[in-house]
Amino acid sequence: MSAVVVVESPAKSKTINRYLGKDYQVLASFGHVRDLPSKDGSVRPDDDFAMDYEVSSQSHKHIAAIEKAVKNADTVYLATDPDREGEAIAWHVVEVLKQHKALKAGVDVKRISFNEITKSAILQAIKQPRDIDMDLVNAQQARRALDYLVGFNLSPVLWKKLPGSKSAGRVQSVALRLIVEREEEIEQFITQEYWTIKALLTTKDGKEFTASLATLQGEKVEKFTFTDEASATKALAVLEGCQFTVSDIEKKQLRRNPPPPFTTATLQQEASKKLGFGASRTMQLAQRLYEGIDMDGEATGLITYMRTDGVTVSKEAIDATRTMVLQEFGKSYVPAEPRIYKTKAKNAQEAHEAIRPTDVTRKPKEVATYLDDAQYKLYELIWNRMVASQMQSAVMDQVIVLMNDKQGKAVLKAVGTTIAFDGFLALYQEGQEDDSKDEQDALLPPLHLNDDVNVQDWLKDQHFTQPPGRYSEAGLVKKMEELGIGRPSTYASIISVLQDREYVVLDKRRFIPEERGRLVTAFLKSYFGPYVEYNFTAELENALDDISAGEMAWKEVLRGFWKPFKGTIDEVQGHDLTEILDVLNEKLTPHLFQKKEDGSYDRHCPVCNKGELHLRIGKFGAFLGCNNYPECNNTRPLQGHTSEEGEQGGAGAQSLLEGPRLIGKDPATGMDVTVRKGPYGHYLQVGEALKSKDKEKAKPKRVSLPKGYSPDSIDLATALAVLSLPREVGTHPETGKKIVAGIGRFGPYLQHDSKYVTLKTDDVLTVGINRAVDLIAESAKGGAGGKAEPLRVIGKHPDSLEDIAVYKGRYGPYIKYNGDNITLPKNTGPEQITLEQALLLIETKQSAPKKKVVRKKKTK
Repeated sequence: MSAVVVVESPAKSKTINRYLGKDYQVLASFGHVRDLPSKDGSVRPDDDFAMDYEVSSQSHKHIAAIEKAVKNADTVYLATDPDREGEAIAWHVVEVLKQHKALKAGVDVKRISFNEITKSAILQAIKQPRDIDMDLVNAQQARRALDYLVGFNLSPVLWKKLPGSKSAGRVQSVALRLIVEREEEIEQFITQEYWTIKALLTTKDGKEFTASLATLQGEKVEKFTFTDEASATKALAVLEGCQFTVSDIEKKQLRRNPPPPFTTATLQQEASKKLGFGASRTMQLAQRLYEGIDMDGEATGLITYMRTDGVTVSKEAIDATRTMVLQEFGKSYVPAEPRIYKTKAKNAQEAHEAIRPTDVTRKPKEVATYLDDAQYKLYELIWNRMVASQMQSAVMDQVIVLMNDKQGKAVLKAVGTTIAFDGFLALYQEGQEDDSKDEQDALLPPLHLNDDVNVQDWLKDQHFTQPPGRYSEAGLVKKMEELGIGRPSTYASIISVLQDREYVVLDKRRFIPEERGRLVTAFLKSYFGPYVEYNFTAELENALDDISAGEMAWKEVLRGFWKPFKGTIDEVQGHDLTEILDVLNEKLTPHLFQKKEDGSYDRHCPVCNKGELHLRIGKFGAFLGCNNYPECNNTRPLQGHTSEEGEQGGAGAQSLLEGPRLIGKDPATGMDVTVRKGPYGHYLQVGEALKSKDKEKAKPKRVSLPKGYSPDSIDLATALAVLSLPREVGTHPETGKKIVAGIGRFGPYLQHDSKYVTLKTDDVLTVGINRAVDLIAESAKGGAGGKAEPLRVIGKHPDSLEDIAVYKGRYGPYIKYNGDNITLPKNTGPEQITLEQALLLIETKQSAPKKKVVRKKKTK
């Protein structure tokens, strides 16, 4: 017998081949082997949504290798990932093999899936093959068709009606709306003042504690009972001389259960809150842990499949975890019965196991030597969460004490909570978005009924209500999950696209909408309202789940979407730009202009003092211009109004940096450290340029601002760290040579043994020696002549949704797109080129006539 096993990733193939033996040949498809071509007409609604697929240029050699192998095989096992995408890839592989007539008669084609890359899981999957699930395939086809139809029809409308905008997507536009609307909530929030009154008390033994004022003169004290200092002072005058006695003690026991093992969403949330990892970074690390880590020359998968919305766990894993709890914590920490968690996912067919260690006996510290620092932290988080999920509940003793004034003027209330039994808290506590401490966690001294307590002091404190916080990555993922927007496999990519398109910026780990993002959201809400509604997007996701479950026909979903959507597209195409600007002007007025005392907004032009500022659209995007044009040429960049605190947008909205911003002084030289905006982006500078014949001496030190750092918020310590680059990371354990991190012409890099490795996601200031060695090893595996790695992915083409990337070439940097290599113009660096510039270069290249080569005949 000879069999071919097709997996997605080459990282899995060697491990799986070793488990299966010499009778099996394991090959990788390297992800999707074919997709919709990046041109109009790949999905044809008028032809019952017929879809034209083509094998990508990168996939030809992988398909050729699979075809060669299956010609001599008796059985073909399709072992792609256990989700919709994996099912679709398996189907596409078979379809291509059939088209190329590579499958001989009698070859048995089977689908196998496994949740973890372990020997037992692989062998069990081989014993239980099945057919390709076409319901899952059709759900993926429907999703791809929907995304294509939105991208190819909505983006051109944006380009035409809103120049300077990039593109829109079916799901990311809704996620963008979330971020923009949260910013609007913050800007419109009206702060309210309130005061609280507490008593500092002592028991007869002299032990101190505090209690809050609960009632005053028979009236219950609410949050806004005291709205200014005068009312709080008046209350204190009533309380003067009060003597209090313990009138009631209520004791109760609370049980707190452990959280379930991780899903994709909860892993991304906790990794963000506890480790500071972004969603993309978390998924990259999890992918490595799933596919296998080299442990003593053998690749070992450490966690189960990382794209899941399920919390169920196999019986074997539960039993092994309970045994681990018994060994590590003792019998009292093991529940009498195993904890069984139920998945809320609508489609049970896709409800995979939760993310857990493949072998819980591999404790984090025992595998630490095989992992870099980030991998270790994520594995430890997953291990702790899984083990904690099978531990006893924590038991809290809560005491509520009421103390009455002997004259009946007031009642004080004190609440204290103590941990009677820590249970799972001995190992794991969920991360919090803020560091606020609950007053109920305070400890109270022993108190008894009718005990007198002495007032040592009265404390009055001023407070102000706070607006809702901006979304962190964890908060955004949680909100999207609650609303049913997107699915586990899409959260990270949605967040990345929003940043790549410069619709939002991540500042201090919080999302702030850029002006471009606000403009796009205002346009979409005005003209494509139903398609950026939260419930509409969630209902569409539910429809895709119904297709997966075989409860709905996939083309029926497409028909229901397309007809009204096409009607809206046609209608918006008919609106002229003036009308659209009037609508956007109205919607964005509260953000762009300061509100006056009479309730109107201050639009006056400060240059001519006659006209008003209004929204205008130019070739490169939106701006504010005076309506007294051409008499007045005043224009200004699109940005929020300035509040009394001097912050843009009244709540710290991202502003455009028009001039140098002083960060501080360099302690070594005493010179100013500033952040500035140049033609190729923001940069840091020490001192000022000098007039000198020696150009090198005249130049101040400058360093490009690394990606991920905001010019409006970077502090002096960080700026000095960037300016001090390059830095020595450490010594390579194998070569004994230094590894250096720095920022060069093409962005952040690592240097080792005269070779350079581009830093794509890692921070040049914090990348450690273990991670650096790992990146250098990965780069070396590519070898000479391997596939060129892009220096940077600029963004996606609005029509084809295909990545546009810039590469380092022999004769300078170039853009690679759709088979064309387009050299960048002189003085345009790969780290600064924008998506608009790249699209212009592509359009120029594609529209240029092909030159005919005319060979001259040789004359005798």
